[in-house]
Amino acid sequence: MNTSSELTSRNRLEKGRPIFSVSPFTLLDFPDRTACILWFAGCNMRCAYCYNPEIVLGKGKLSWGQIQDFLLARRRLLDGVVFSGGECTIHPQVIPLIHEVKKMGFEVKIDTNGSRPEVIRQLIEDDLVDYVALDFKAMAQKYEQITQTHLFFLFEKSLEILIPSKVQFEVRTTVHSDQLTIEDLQEMVTWLRGKGYSGNYYLQHFRGEKQSLGRLGESKKPSLKTEIGLWRN
Repeated sequence: MNTSSELTSRNRLEKGRPIFSVSPFTLLDFPDRTACILWFAGCNMRCAYCYNPEIVLGKGKLSWGQIQDFLLARRRLLDGVVFSGGECTIHPQVIPLIHEVKKMGFEVKIDTNGSRPEVIRQLIEDDLVDYVALDFKAMAQKYEQITQTHLFFLFEKSLEILIPSKVQFEVRTTVHSDQLTIEDLQEMVTWLRGKGYSGNYYLQHFRGEKQSLGRLGESKKPSLKTEIGLWRN
């Protein structure tokens, strides 16, 4: 029998439908775990290289009841749930949703642009997140050009929250040669090291075969390891 508090929590979650779609299975997106991906609609950035324009510009479609039924049926098949998007942290339902997912026994990973450091801090303090993938778009002087926002300082705050925490996390950058030069990437590596980050730093080269949010031409692929001293533990 549901208690009044459980019913209130479920009603609050049912008020919004932030989730656009679900990828039912992945071995790639949550290191060393079998997982599914919840794709959250909407984003507070407009990166031209984004491969998910339908998610960024779209509306959520799935109710919490649908997500709950899906996850309950996969308790013995999946280790974790990835909260991705779009940008999952912009939704007020994300923390209550993660609470519910953790109660089911799943580990949780979030993919984030770092623009909501207060959400990241609460997830860490409440022991609700097991892994974070943090997008490093560019240094401050190019951040607006790439993201169409002035949110570098919030990304920086998120990094500063994650570094001393015990939560496992990675930093990653999508690279298009029209937007980021080798010199830019070298500066980003130096900046990360100066912040005290020594974890994995992944560079994802833009591939033009998929539709993206903006109109970007072909990107020239540099020899990233040798030219910028990329490290990966």
